[in-house]
Amino acid sequence: MAWLGGWRGRKAAAGGLAGLVVAQLISNGLCKQLADRPRPPKEWFPHDEVDDRPESSSFPSGHTAAAVAFTAAVATWPAAGAACAVPAVTVAVERVQSGAHYPSDVTTGAAIGLASAWLIRRARRLVLRHWTS
Repeated sequence: MAWLGGWRGRKAAAGGLAGLVVAQLISNGLCKQLADRPRPPKEWFPHDEVDDRPESSSFPSGHTAAAVAFTAAVATWPAAGAACAVPAVTVAVERVQSGAHYPSDVTTGAAIGLASAWLIRRARRLVLRHWTS
């Protein structure tokens, strides 16, 4: 995206990475520290993937937060947003299917991701407004 997309691609990539960082700080740095929710019971899942789950809090899904934040932030370039949408949804679904999260963990992670992308987009406008005035 940054390499082949020219100015628009670099702007989208920078926004995506910034959104991802903010989402990770909020989900893993703050929310997981405050909410000590156990992972779903292993008995609910008939596959071996469930044995490879992290020990951290289940709430919220940091993977989903990061994927959604990146996707929503790069959507300033619609083609990039569209290209990232399916992988972001796949991450969210996989987190529940693998037994790593409850659906509410993934939903909250997606909300954190959207809020992070919104903050990044808004921060960019505020900084530009401040420097041009």
